[in-house]
Amino acid sequence: MTRRVPVILNGSAGRGSNADTVAGLQARFAAHGLEAHVHVAATGDDLSRIARELVREAPPLIVAAGGDGTVSCIASNLQGTKTALGVLPMGTLNHFARDVGIPGDLDAAIEVIASGRAIDVDVGVVNEVHFINNASLGLYPDIVRDRTRQQRRLGRGKYWAMTWATLTALRRSSFLHLTLELDGEAHTGRAPFVFIGNNGYVMEGFGIGRRSSLRDGRLSVYTTRRRSRFGLVALAFRALAGRLEQADDFLAQSVKRLRVESRHRHLHVATDGEVTRMRTPLEIRSLPGALRVIAPGSAP
Repeated sequence: MTRRVPVILNGSAGRGSNADTVAGLQARFAAHGLEAHVHVAATGDDLSRIARELVREAPPLIVAAGGDGTVSCIASNLQGTKTALGVLPMGTLNHFARDVGIPGDLDAAIEVIASGRAIDVDVGVVNEVHFINNASLGLYPDIVRDRTRQQRRLGRGKYWAMTWATLTALRRSSFLHLTLELDGEAHTGRAPFVFIGNNGYVMEGFGIGRRSSLRDGRLSVYTTRRRSRFGLVALAFRALAGRLEQADDFLAQSVKRLRVESRHRHLHVATDGEVTRMRTPLEIRSLPGALRVIAPGSAP
């Protein structure tokens, strides 16, 4: 029998959402014995609304077709349910799919959806906002906000806008005065950024930004005491050269829970690339095995 599969397609994802794209997806799914019912979402609010409506029907599977932002939005509506998440990497960035072991080729990814196995992976949460990849404070939320402004007001492409936004953020050199409580151990000081990963990230060499597991039930926390623009650039080169662990002003720790206190009532927090203004203190924790995902048989 042909299996019916609901697919939520991000209308603004990297490969578009016109009728040919929908028809092409349906034909690709049909080749694997699946009947794809494609729901096109024009906005982020549409993604959440469609996901919520589909979850009420308690299907065994919902497929997210888009990049990391799309996957994260739909996953936040599936975590804690019995509905599994299928991932069709069609966005600019597909880090979650890569770390789960899902191939970037569409036909190969659909084959995983058709014949893969369900695994339970961890989800992170900061003040009740969920993330599948990472959350961050400081420089990165500033960069994302400025990049978005440049794209909307100046019409710049994503990568060009990101470059200028990064240079602007470094020039402003805004630093946070924070107390990080890592599994009960307090660290107080000033930092240009705090990066919190859903499980451990590779932070050195050419594998930087990858994860070997999404099922360790841990958060990885990275920050530095470096305050100058030159110092931050030098830290980035250290990471690429594989010498980050030798930097005595770089903190890397694995925890189950993190509390962030600040002099400010609110902080901007980026979760999977989406920036939210959140009230402090921030409570960040891991939710082990909270999301069921369809992965290849050899998934880590």
